[in-house]
Amino acid sequence: MNESAAVNIRSLGLTEYSETFEEMKTFTKSRTPDTIDEIWVTEHQPVFTQGIAGKEEHILVPGEIPIVLSDRGGQVTYHGPGQVMAYLLFDLRRKKVLVRELVFKIEQAIICALRELAIDGERLAGAPGIYVDSKKIASLGLRVSRGCSYHGLSLNVDMDLEPFERINPCGLKNIGVTQVSDLVSSRVDQIEELLLKAIGDEFGFSSPDRLGSSRV
Repeated sequence: MNESAAVNIRSLGLTEYSETFEEMKTFTKSRTPDTIDEIWVTEHQPVFTQGIAGKEEHILVPGEIPIVLSDRGGQVTYHGPGQVMAYLLFDLRRKKVLVRELVFKIEQAIICALRELAIDGERLAGAPGIYVDSKKIASLGLRVSRGCSYHGLSLNVDMDLEPFERINPCGLKNIGVTQVSDLVSSRVDQIEELLLKAIGDEFGFSSPDRLGSSRV
C-alpha cells in the first residue's frame, strides 16, 4: 500500500461530540506530512451541532439536548446513539483529492453502502446529503485546514429520530428524515463495516489497521 492510500481506523464507541471535536482539531493541527491518515468511527451522545453557516432560526425547540457550535460546513443537525459517524482525517494534498471530489466520494460511499442493503440512496439537487424516497438518511459536514480534512459524515441506522423534529435539518424546512432500520433489518456494527468498505473502495485502500479507541 502506498503512503497516500494508507489509512488507520479508530473505533471510538459512544462519545461526547465536544470532546471528539476538540481531538480532531488537535490531531489536524499537530499532524506532519508523514502522519498516516485516519478514520474515526463513533456514535455520539445526543447533541445538536451548528455549522459555520448555521442560523439560529433553524433550531426550533432544542429542549434538554445541548447545542454545540462547530467549525464544519453546513447548518444544524442532530447526532445520537444509533447513528454511525465517520470522521475522515485525510491529507488531501497527499491524496491529490480536491474538496469537491472529497464530497462526491463520501456521498458515493454512502450510496454504495446502502446499495449493499438493497436501499436506493440518492443525491437531491440543492439539498446536501443522501436521501431515500426524498427523506434524509445521511448528512455531510467537512472542514479543511492546511490541506487536511476533518469532520465527515453521519448515517442514520437505528436511532430515535424525534430530535430531528426540533430542528430544520441542514437548514431544510419540511424535510423528512429516515434511517436504515426503518427500511431493512440492520445492526450498527454491520452498517459500520459496509460503510468503511465503501469508503475504502472510493479512496483506494483496503484492510486498514484498527488502532483501538485512543485518538491523540
